Amino acid sequence: MSLRSVLTCIALLSTTGWAQYTLEDDYTKDGNFFNMFSFFTASDPTHGTVNYVDRDTAQKNGLINFSNGQAYMGVDYTNKAPNGRASVRVTSNKSYNSGLVILDLAKMPASTCGTWPAFWMVGSNWPNNGEIDIIEGVNDQSTNDVTLHTNSGCSISANTPMTGHVNTPNCDVKAAGQADNQGCQIATGNTQTYGTGFNNVGGGVYATEWTSSAINVYFFPRSKIPADITSGKPNPAGWGSPMAAFSGGCNIPDHFKNLQIVFDLTFCGDWAGNVWGNSGCASKASTCQAFVANNPAAFKDSSWLVNSLKVYQASKSTPSKTTAAKGSDSDSDSESSIITDANVAPVSPSPSPVQASSSPVEVSPVPAPATSVAPAPSKAPATIVTSSGSGVGYSASSPGTGGHIVTTNTQTSAKVRRLADQLTALLARAI
Repeated sequence: MSLRSVLTCIALLSTTGWAQYTLEDDYTKDGNFFNMFSFFTASDPTHGTVNYVDRDTAQKNGLINFSNGQAYMGVDYTNKAPNGRASVRVTSNKSYNSGLVILDLAKMPASTCGTWPAFWMVGSNWPNNGEIDIIEGVNDQSTNDVTLHTNSGCSISANTPMTGHVNTPNCDVKAAGQADNQGCQIATGNTQTYGTGFNNVGGGVYATEWTSSAINVYFFPRSKIPADITSGKPNPAGWGSPMAAFSGGCNIPDHFKNLQIVFDLTFCGDWAGNVWGNSGCASKASTCQAFVANNPAAFKDSSWLVNSLKVYQASKSTPSKTTAAKGSDSDSDSESSIITDANVAPVSPSPSPVQASSSPVEVSPVPAPATSVAPAPSKAPATIVTSSGSGVGYSASSPGTGGHIVTTNTQTSAKVRRLADQLTALLARAI
């Protein structure tokens, strides 16, 4: 880029400015959190040692709670569970096509042997509608990785400024030279981003900015949360480089559509169970299933505690609409889920993956009605080994769910962001 081009970028930035975000959905406002999600109650498609329960059961047994403005989602940590440990898996009743998703967590499930928690977004017709894995890990994993899964024609650049580093650049689940369904993955290498390390610093904020030109994921530990997030006026332009930046070779609107927000926590299964022997957990029990079934107290810290979950849209964007389908697990028919065919759990492999073996894919049938449910197509995930020597299985994502809502970003802000990315990259090279 020439000096003249740089000056042009600066001029455009100074006159046009960044997109201004306004609040669209506040999931924790007025204690409404669980009314905005539906509960998945079918058999775990990842073959986990888990029993996903409905809302009433979860409430009765203390697996969910809303108190002091915080939403709690946990598991049964008092009873032995030979038929699967009770847990919850919830999917938002609304889907999105862009936005700034800000999750403030007081705590997430600890880095505990046997666990497989995830916070992610997924669309129907997987992988054509895409998937964003924001938080995920298994067993005693200590750092978080962020991964996208798409169909063909989507890749990312390793030259985009970010604090993480690109492990795999091709988001296509069938990309040559990558493990099947591996997607494009950015490793953080930061122990404050996941599990026990995250909880030890008082939690923090994950902010996912999804525009027509990029998907950027930011992480802020409790002591470094920007004031504009706290005040409800988020301004990503002032946050510095993201932890994970996905741009450079992907038409975002074509590959990410109608995504819903998911929290879940399963046990063992196609990832955590398959790598049990390669982790630091093998000394605790001969199998993951045996450990999970017979050691309830080990899972006391296996819970999500949400301070807030907010979705913002660019000021000139068309807001999303909720399209509810009957048959979901909520307080009334009007609070039903958009879920139609299937829902899946994401995968976020650990740093420096090395393909080893394969295991079944995660495919999640519809939670309601609880009669016959058609599973989605499956793929065979690979097993990888982390840089620390702990094995982490890689499970492919299968179709998720989504409504048919369109939210359009302003073209101006997209152009500005592309110019800014170019300018930042140029200045970085110059320095």
